[in-house]
Amino acid sequence: MKEQSLPHFNVIAFDADDTLWDCQGHFEYVCEQLYSLLAPWASHDEAAQALFATERKNMDQLGYGTKAFSLSVLETAMRVSNNELPTERIAWLQQQCYTLLHLPATPLPGVQETLALLQKEGHKMVLFTKGELLDQEHKLQRSGLSSYFSHVEITSNKSEKEFSELCQKLNIAPSQLLMVGNSLRSDIAPALAIGAWAVHIPFHITWELEHAEAFHHDRMFEITHFSELIPLLKNK
Repeated sequence: MKEQSLPHFNVIAFDADDTLWDCQGHFEYVCEQLYSLLAPWASHDEAAQALFATERKNMDQLGYGTKAFSLSVLETAMRVSNNELPTERIAWLQQQCYTLLHLPATPLPGVQETLALLQKEGHKMVLFTKGELLDQEHKLQRSGLSSYFSHVEITSNKSEKEFSELCQKLNIAPSQLLMVGNSLRSDIAPALAIGAWAVHIPFHITWELEHAEAFHHDRMFEITHFSELIPLLKNK
């Protein structure tokens, strides 16, 4: 951790999936079910590459979230199997996708305790995440964390444009925002690009479309556990 004084932050923004709760782990389980079903037609790696290609192709029209993922899974299953996968197997796979709409959104270790302490210390916190609106709202509700956030922003993408718009809505300069998240591509890089600060908390699984090369930046900090936010912020 850097030995550096941090400025005062008017707002701390938090990503949701794989920062506050495990999401990708549940998606990876469904992926493995897909690859198993497609074993007669493709190897594990070939099936994974086919799914990634489908998700990337569909991104502009379907965006992010469980529904987009589910459609890509079913499309991949039918295409790779040359429409030979039995109907009952397709139906079973669809049900596996539906379970993602009800994933528990249990807070990761240290998350709830850290948010409670930050709230007690007077920090203004907001949730800034991308995905499908109802899906993200339901996960936040199931997580039990909604009371810690004074503002919730669910967007279809997280680029410099969306970060700038968030600052405008909150009536703060970018330098007054601290973004906390697991994705270098979606949470960290665009925040830094507009002049905000960032804390990267890597998650043990990263979605293929979120992969990014590691980098260093004077306004970026990396921690390994959510609770390390407390001593980091007390450094200021």
